[in-house]
Amino acid sequence: MALINPHINFNGNAEEAFNFYKSVFGGEFAMIMRFKDLSSPGYQIPESEANKIMHIALPIGKNVLMGNDVPEILGRVNENENRSKIAIGAESKEEADKLFNGLSEGGQVEMPIGDSPWGSYFGMFRDKYGIEWMVDFDPKYKGQL
Repeated sequence: MALINPHINFNGNAEEAFNFYKSVFGGEFAMIMRFKDLSSPGYQIPESEANKIMHIALPIGKNVLMGNDVPEILGRVNENENRSKIAIGAESKEEADKLFNGLSEGGQVEMPIGDSPWGSYFGMFRDKYGIEWMVDFDPKYKGQL
């Protein structure tokens, strides 16, 4: 079965956001590459972009959350309108609560976590970095969405 590995664009705060996600999910980064790591005589990176994230990857279970900072030359990312929700299938209500409460801290809850009309335990929010999440626990599927 294919895995879904979301990739998120940021306007210069990818490292901060991923350190926050790491604090909630745990684990270690599989990769952190900065724009300065790509610099060469033929491809000069402006000093203002050098320490920004070119690629970052955080394994979460069998999936990987990936992201980067968009270079200023490409313009700003509309952080509130150009992203899709990331769906998390929790294996228990306790895990759903932990993930919902941790990731939504400092963000905006769109639908508080609780029993849904379709029979699962569900909630939605936008985190403090503008990323939209859905957390779901369905005892019939236990984490498989």
